Amino acid sequence: MHSYSRQSLIDTTEACFAEILDLCSDLSDGEWAVQSLCPAWTVRQAIGHAVGVEDVISGWEISTDNRPPFEKMVALTDASAGMSSSEFGARVGEILDARRSDLAGLSDGDIDLPSWTPVGVQSYGGFLAIRIFDMWVHVRDCTIPLGRATDDSGAAAEIAFDQVENSIGYIMGKKVGLPDGMSLRADITGPVERQIAVVVDGRARAVDPGSLDSPDVVLTADSLTFIMLACGRIDPQSRIDDGSISWSGDAHWGEHAARSLRFTM
Repeated sequence: MHSYSRQSLIDTTEACFAEILDLCSDLSDGEWAVQSLCPAWTVRQAIGHAVGVEDVISGWEISTDNRPPFEKMVALTDASAGMSSSEFGARVGEILDARRSDLAGLSDGDIDLPSWTPVGVQSYGGFLAIRIFDMWVHVRDCTIPLGRATDDSGAAAEIAFDQVENSIGYIMGKKVGLPDGMSLRADITGPVERQIAVVVDGRARAVDPGSLDSPDVVLTADSLTFIMLACGRIDPQSRIDDGSISWSGDAHWGEHAARSLRFTM
């Protein structure tokens, strides 16, 4: 598992807020209504979801027992339905300003407190990292179908990739179903550059990539493609066809892995 300092989490969250606000300030009415990569959501609904969670956790006391008040999202959804694009953008700004106030009051100790998260109890810092992942991905849920370029490097991209890497044993063991005795290395070419490796010896587990001299499968992909495939947002066939993801070694398991990275967080 990766860990982060209080200030790095605050700074990276702020970078996500800035990316959301920049997008909101530059969308036409027609673009707000474009289908996002989330099948049930338009661009406006995808942004509303990401920001709605920030609204839910504003003022929430860090706890392992008391979930954040997610019923607040229903109120935001109902209220935003009648808003113009400019009114909705202004409401997004208000929510993020309130969340900034929360973040400014955090201590180093708060980051280490055990907290409820969507994937079980972790530190509050771990929860903030999950929120960074969620916002980073939802922005790209919008910009990819809009045909808008994004900067896919930087701290938020690194943390987003960390969330996928944290689950790589589960992905390869349960979703890909890599059989016992096999190994796989993923070479991530950038903008986030990583090597991650998994061996299956009874169960799939992450290992030091340097410990694998001859993995059975090597996947190669850019970091945006790998993350969005892992999130189930993009069609694997299209990325295989354009060369965004490829493989060497065992052809069957390489192709199967490339098509089966999707996991639910």
